[in-house]
Amino acid sequence: MTFVVDASVVLAWCLADESSEVADAAIGRLLSEGGIAPAHWPVEIASALRAAERRGRIDNDALGQLIPRLTTLPVEILPVEFSTALSVIDTARRYELTVYDACYLHLAEFRGVALATVDARLAQACDAAGVPLIAA
Repeated sequence: MTFVVDASVVLAWCLADESSEVADAAIGRLLSEGGIAPAHWPVEIASALRAAERRGRIDNDALGQLIPRLTTLPVEILPVEFSTALSVIDTARRYELTVYDACYLHLAEFRGVALATVDARLAQACDAAGVPLIAA
């Protein structure tokens, strides 16, 4: 069964100083089952990798090695309608999330699937909303 994968999981897989058992388990499951993510997911990952590069956490060579691995991840990117994005503001407000993170939660709720995250605030919101989490 597929699940929602958020950017924090992929970033923890890419950046050694953010690695975690939850991220490793989620990536293993992602590679075998595939996952889904909202439309902003690839841009969020690219932006975070660029920020990590600017801060010296990753170099150009390492980034070059990651790109082929990232582009082959079996993640179906789903569009986010403008009306959906605006309605997710309520979810973001309710759980003190960014709209980006609320989109992951909304997608998991809407599809009735689990969510993989290493973001503590998003994990708390999932617990409060009754959305199952992918665990280690």
